[in-house]
Amino acid sequence: MTLRALTWGKEPIYYVQKSYRKEDGKNATKNVERLGTLADLKARFGEEDPIGAAKKYIVELTAAEKEANKKVLVEYSPTTLITKGEQRCYNGGYLFLQKIYYELGLDYICKKIAKKHKLVKYDLNSILSMLIYTRVLYPGSKRSSLEDATRFFEQPECKLEQVYRALSLLATEFNEIQADVYKRSLKLGKRNTGVVYYDLTNYFFEWEEEGGLVQYGHSKEGRPLPIVQMGLFMDHDGFPLAMCIEPGNTAESTTLKPMETILREQFGLSKLVVCTDGGLSSYENRKNDSVGDRSFITVQSLKKLKQHLQDWALDSAGWHVAGSDEEYDISTLDGKKYYETLFYKERWDPTPMSTGETLEQRIIVTFSFKYQEYLSHVRERQVTRAAALLAKGQGATSKKKSPNDAKRYIKAEYVTPDGELAQTASYSLNQEMIDQEARFDGFYALCTDMHDPAPAIIKLNGGRWIIENGFRIFKTDFEARPVYVRRDDRIKAHFLTCFLALLIYKYLEKKVNRGGKHFTTEEIVDTLRSMDFLSMAGEGYIPTYTRTDLTNNLHGSAGFRTDTQIVTKQKMRTIIAQTKKREKDDDAE
Repeated sequence: MTLRALTWGKEPIYYVQKSYRKEDGKNATKNVERLGTLADLKARFGEEDPIGAAKKYIVELTAAEKEANKKVLVEYSPTTLITKGEQRCYNGGYLFLQKIYYELGLDYICKKIAKKHKLVKYDLNSILSMLIYTRVLYPGSKRSSLEDATRFFEQPECKLEQVYRALSLLATEFNEIQADVYKRSLKLGKRNTGVVYYDLTNYFFEWEEEGGLVQYGHSKEGRPLPIVQMGLFMDHDGFPLAMCIEPGNTAESTTLKPMETILREQFGLSKLVVCTDGGLSSYENRKNDSVGDRSFITVQSLKKLKQHLQDWALDSAGWHVAGSDEEYDISTLDGKKYYETLFYKERWDPTPMSTGETLEQRIIVTFSFKYQEYLSHVRERQVTRAAALLAKGQGATSKKKSPNDAKRYIKAEYVTPDGELAQTASYSLNQEMIDQEARFDGFYALCTDMHDPAPAIIKLNGGRWIIENGFRIFKTDFEARPVYVRRDDRIKAHFLTCFLALLIYKYLEKKVNRGGKHFTTEEIVDTLRSMDFLSMAGEGYIPTYTRTDLTNNLHGSAGFRTDTQIVTKQKMRTIIAQTKKREKDDDAE
């Protein structure tokens, strides 16, 4: 701050004037305090040297301003209009994501890619980080992401066409980026990759034309639209590990082996226990994961077991409970007393392969009265819906036989009560199918080549909810579909940014969920979105969000605070710089 004399009339008026930087980066000045005329200075500071005393006073003001707990006094006029076109509100929630982005070294990965592709004439790091932050906070199209990023303290300087070019470039390094970010994540702590979960889901496109990756296939959401398939590996702690994008008409079981090859060759992961659901449990995949340091745990459909194995699995005798040597016959037990108990039985089943080899696998079957009641309740509701359809004359049977389609319990008969062939169909409930399905209520089966105790195998398989939760975040919170890009390379890059956003979010979630707290994804994302600041020209930023336990945990995990009554401009610049710091390493030099 300095002393300035401004002449408005016959004699100058002295002011305390301060320089500051505007939002557009240009320098400006503002009057902080009116000291008055020379006579006012003499009256305040003395007759001997009023100018010198005023300058000394300003030095003291400047020193006081630098104090950490300084107070900022700002004057407002109810008659002065705000500046037209001036941005006054900014989001600071992205700073917590940015800190992890740089801790994972994604800025260095972008630098390495740009150096490899020498013709890059845009800031790849700025574009990738912008796409990731907006995917978490303001999911939408690439155009809307560019617009929404203007809410941040750091404004995007790229054009939309550069964003699309960056997507194409990222696609060329699709697997390399995933492998690189995994290796750099090890600097943040050991990854729990002894057991990994793999599953597939698909994403729809809002047009009907097929081409490239976008093909018609079995949509898990039942939409009559073309899709792409996403295969996703997650580690045992719920952090995404690797992913692939395949055409929508690709068979699920064919995607696992290529992905495992990538994990082995590019990630350096060869010792794995791969846990999958029934759709990926082909014998070829099981055999592939039953050699070397690899093992498998997979869901087994009881209905697809050989008859002698099915009879053994459904037999009421021979059941065990973890921690006990007693053998149970579940047909003699009180379902209410053992409602929460999980029973199991196991046996080895050498399975001959078409190649002449034998797959040594262990079948573990579980039974629960609670699960039995749940499946029975679901089926009763479906049967009720089927009966209602029959009552309305809507008796057409279902060809797809979906497990959620009530029409699968409706059968059509083309004979009269006398046994003669009829021209029209007669519809009724298929009691035989209802009774057949009821036999499997409460039962669940797994296959594995591991020798660990059955309860441990069951517990590991129970972790498959981790990957389902990851898909839910993709589709619900990050709105990864519908997809707004058409080219194959940009489709892959779109899902790559979603994958990286999930990885960064998971690290943030782990940091804030400590001290016995458990904040949901919705709570965390909504809080980040709400962390807005009102800009005070020349002074700083006033938080307009509510301080909560969650914001306290966010600040505690990040190592900085934005929840003071005002954050000075200098302090905010320091915070932004702090979010971009990471330990130097040899390959980043």
